[in-house]
Amino acid sequence: MARLFWTPSRCPSSRSRRRHTVRRLRAQGRYGPRLREVLPALAGVVVVFCSVVAGLALGYRAAGIVVPIAGAALLVLLGTVQIRRGRPGARRRRGYYTPQQLHELDTQALASAVARMLRRDGWRVRLLPAPDRPRLCARDAGGRQLDVVFRPVAEPLPDEDAPHPHVHQGDAMSQLRLVVHRGAFRARDVRWARRQGGTLLVDGAALERWARGEHLDGLIDSGA
Repeated sequence: MARLFWTPSRCPSSRSRRRHTVRRLRAQGRYGPRLREVLPALAGVVVVFCSVVAGLALGYRAAGIVVPIAGAALLVLLGTVQIRRGRPGARRRRGYYTPQQLHELDTQALASAVARMLRRDGWRVRLLPAPDRPRLCARDAGGRQLDVVFRPVAEPLPDEDAPHPHVHQGDAMSQLRLVVHRGAFRARDVRWARRQGGTLLVDGAALERWARGEHLDGLIDSGA
């Protein structure tokens, strides 16, 4: 009589399923940093914490309880200021925007955002509001003058559009023009900008880099 042997099906264990899930999430960039990536920052935090504790202890031995109290109050104050600076509203007022925040702005609000980004980079800015065509006039400490115009989506760049309604005094090389567009420029737009001279096209990708904190001079040097 033949014997029947039952062989259990090979089901993956929970550990192997977890490893597979972690590999998939890391491949998609959604799992987060590994331990070796955050270890230097973690070690720095530990060193700073130990240094602060040691400093407070030495201060306590030298001057009494006043030093630890003053140090703790200072740390609380610095932490509060940092938290407030990190809030979305505070970051926007200082000229930092996320791509989603830029996408939600209309043309007038985008002009105000670019004005803040210019002030963040050291420019003195004057906003010329208009219902659909706001403009910015800016000047930096080196005497460069900047005219900023905003291009709505799907609007062509007219060759006859004047760079600026006012005539500036000084070297023409110090006068620049920015055309800001949250979309992408076409080849004809690039040819138009080259014919104009001193014109920089800031498309959606360059605008996001600028809003994240890159300096305007970096965009100019790289040709956006």
